[in-house]
Amino acid sequence: MFAKIYNTEIKMNYDNTEEFNRYPNDIMAEYNQSMEEGIDVEKHKALFEAVAAMESGEIKNRMSDLVFETVVNSEIRTDYKYNEPNELEEIKALRKPFETNGKTPDEETLRKKLLGAWTGRACGCLLGKPTEGLRSEVLNPLLEKSGNYPMHRYILSTDITDETCGEMKDSLSRRDYGDTADGMPIDDDTNYVALAQLIVEKYGKDFRSEDVASAWLKYQSVSAYFTAERIAYVNFIRCIEPPASAMYKNVCREWIGAQIRGDYFGYINPGNPEKAAEFAFRDARISHVKNGIYGEMFVSAMIACAAVTDNIEDIILGGLAQIPSTSRLYEAIMKIIDGYKNGVTVEECYKFIHSEYDEHTDHGWCHVISNAMIVVAALLYGEGDFGKSIGTAVSFAFDTDCNGATVGSVLGMRGGIDCIDDCWKKPINGKIHTSIFGIGTVDIEKAVDKTLEHIG
Repeated sequence: MFAKIYNTEIKMNYDNTEEFNRYPNDIMAEYNQSMEEGIDVEKHKALFEAVAAMESGEIKNRMSDLVFETVVNSEIRTDYKYNEPNELEEIKALRKPFETNGKTPDEETLRKKLLGAWTGRACGCLLGKPTEGLRSEVLNPLLEKSGNYPMHRYILSTDITDETCGEMKDSLSRRDYGDTADGMPIDDDTNYVALAQLIVEKYGKDFRSEDVASAWLKYQSVSAYFTAERIAYVNFIRCIEPPASAMYKNVCREWIGAQIRGDYFGYINPGNPEKAAEFAFRDARISHVKNGIYGEMFVSAMIACAAVTDNIEDIILGGLAQIPSTSRLYEAIMKIIDGYKNGVTVEECYKFIHSEYDEHTDHGWCHVISNAMIVVAALLYGEGDFGKSIGTAVSFAFDTDCNGATVGSVLGMRGGIDCIDDCWKKPINGKIHTSIFGIGTVDIEKAVDKTLEHIG
């Protein structure tokens, strides 16, 4: 009828819709993700491979629907050793308690801690931003040739030369660097902190997952979101509400996206990791499942703990106490902690993480577990030193700006603004640029004032 009336045909160009119609192009990522979740799909592997090999087009798109139906109608394997629920009460039932003993800071100290957390997140993000997407075989030589290994300073525009970068010089020269930035450049890792503050301001501390979804649609364009977040955003437009929005054709459902969104919930719940994790849960479930959710709960809880204790291990264990002890994420982080306590060197830890996850696949590079392991390693081996810690996080590769930002946020809360040397703070210049409609550039001092209001 449409063609008859308007003399045209509805036709999709599948070559130009990868980020918005990702599922058909990431069928093997779905297979790997499903296998890791314990979903019994191995007997259907030939189907996944056949659809993955098809040319883009309507037939492949329809066949991917069949793959999705196969996944959602499969059972969890009987020999699967993990228990990873998606509902908050079930998550709580599987926690391993850990008491973080610490004194609630006075208002002046808390203000310094919040200023450190906001600033530290921006500093860590800026450190990793020029290297985002670089694999270790490119990143490490760049750092070594520019005299920045072990990483102890920002990458500068003058570091990007033919000698250090070779054929990649042109593409790398168009990035943001420590000597060219005036404020934290626009980045999703810092957008989410400002957006979370806006959500709490608009909807209150009892905000719902549906409120978060509405805020995403209202305050940013789809181009501000990536991987699981972009898939969820498109699902919102399709009228698929949380938590189904996290599950429908979302191959990125356990990637790092939620883990980078939870900082603010830790900021406004100092000393209360359980409450911070509950806030994070409501946010994470709109785009992620299982360990994707736990990653945000873990980071939010760590930050809440960092407000009341200086002990790095207690901060990490306090965060872990809010996620299922029966999960893959819990197990992976405990391996990093146990290795550190048993004398594993930072170099050995680096090799271990790279042996567990392949940074050369999108799934390995962007998975929540690989990157959470790096965050924990950086906190432990950085030994409380801000610059050493964010440098370790970035030099481990994988999702460099995300991990630098998270480590910077945790340590900024732990030590306050005074733990961050001027060389790190100078390019940030007290401001964070965002792509949030109606917000634009965030004045960090004013953002801290609003954070204190939300705590009160």
